[in-house]
Amino acid sequence: MVGCVIVYNGKIIGEGYHQEYGGPHAEVNAINSVADKNLLPESTLFVNLEPCSHHGKTPPCCDLIIANKIKRVVIGCLDTNPLVAGKGIEKLKQAGIEVVTDILKDECRELNKRFFIFHEKKRPYIILKWAQTKDGFISRNPPFNKNENWITSEESKKLVHLWRGQEQAILVATNTVLNDNPNLTVRLVEGKNPLRLIIDKDCKIKGDYHVFSGEAETVFFTAKPSFTQDNAQYIHLDFSNNILAQILNFLYEKKIISLIVEGGAKLLQSFIHENLWDEARIFTGDKTFVSGIKSPVIPGKEISNLSIGTDALSILKNQAGA
Repeated sequence: MVGCVIVYNGKIIGEGYHQEYGGPHAEVNAINSVADKNLLPESTLFVNLEPCSHHGKTPPCCDLIIANKIKRVVIGCLDTNPLVAGKGIEKLKQAGIEVVTDILKDECRELNKRFFIFHEKKRPYIILKWAQTKDGFISRNPPFNKNENWITSEESKKLVHLWRGQEQAILVATNTVLNDNPNLTVRLVEGKNPLRLIIDKDCKIKGDYHVFSGEAETVFFTAKPSFTQDNAQYIHLDFSNNILAQILNFLYEKKIISLIVEGGAKLLQSFIHENLWDEARIFTGDKTFVSGIKSPVIPGKEISNLSIGTDALSILKNQAGA
């Protein structure tokens, strides 16, 4: 997510943003929007991410900035993609352009946190999400009626569907599918369904479960050899070793930059134990279960606390993994 503004004599003369993957970058759109190109040599270009210096889906932005003889470039933060990583700044400086860096750096990194985590940690940005009762349970003990096990309000449910449309993949484990039969889609809002990921070591999930619908691409992680069947891809994992590392490596290779982990409690706690999370979104509903499966225990700094319908939503940030 990149935006660019061009300023001449204290006035904005051009602006643009990166509108879609593979399309012109922010700097290109901003320069093209300037009516009088003769003003560019005396202008300052502001951009929140270091201009690219390599040929990717589009030509290097640095070359266009240099060709238009823009005298000063102010950059929010370094692009840590190995293809850029300071090369853009160096190229601009070598062309005699004044470069100012790290302006509102933290805010600029927050804007593209998924992008930075992907390139710096070689894994997706990981969001843990669950709902818990007022007395600290994530679920009743099975067997249970799905409606009786539901914790949160319709407003929260709709918000979760919105979140799913904002991320690239969603992960659950076997019992969540067997007990809840979730769709793991964005049915209540408009948006793109995430890649559905399910840990199912022994291929227990069979039949007409919703995850076999053709609504979204579905991947099962299993101990069996890899195969494809029933609108789903089965990927072999070595369950004698750390499976989270294997799953995250699979997602990195597929260029998946964000992941929501929705359950169950054991899976969520394993991500917390391995310190493999960046953000946690925890709903506390207006219900008590008295007994059942306890909610995960998580450290972290609360950065937001909201009321969603009858529920409280707490959002935590992982400071240890920062």
